[in-house]
Formats: sequence, structure tokens, C-alpha cells
Amino acid sequence: MPSNKTLISFKKLRAETLRWKFFFGSSFKSAFRWKRLNLKLSFVDDLLFRIASVFEAIVLVARLCFFYLCCGCHF
Repeated sequence: MPSNKTLISFKKLRAETLRWKFFFGSSFKSAFRWKRLNLKLSFVDDLLFRIASVFEAIVLVARLCFFYLCCGCHF
């Protein structure tokens, strides 16, 4: 019959092995893989971002002009 000390070290060894399997298992490796780039979505996203940026620039310039015409720079 194995001694109590042998059983404790065996349980500890199994726990450490399971811990390493958890860290370096398939779920760990898949977290660091490159995801496939969807070119259609990227193109649409870039186009919408450019349209939104131009619209935002126009709105900001219009608000700045409105402020100076109505509220500021009275000599």
C-alpha cells in the first residue's frame, strides 16, 4: 500500500499537469491566432468611416462659422 506522502505528491503532480494543459491547451492557442480578415466588411467599414469623417468635418466648420458670425468677434 502506498504511503500518504506518495499520494500527496502524486495528487500535486496531477494538479500541476492539469494546470499546464489548461494554459497550453487548444483554447489557449486559438486565442492568439490571427483571425481571417473579411475584405468586404473592411471595404464597407472604410467607406462609411470616410463618409462619417467628411460629414463631421463639415458640421464642425459650420458650427465654428455660426459661432463667429452670431456670437463672437464684434468690433
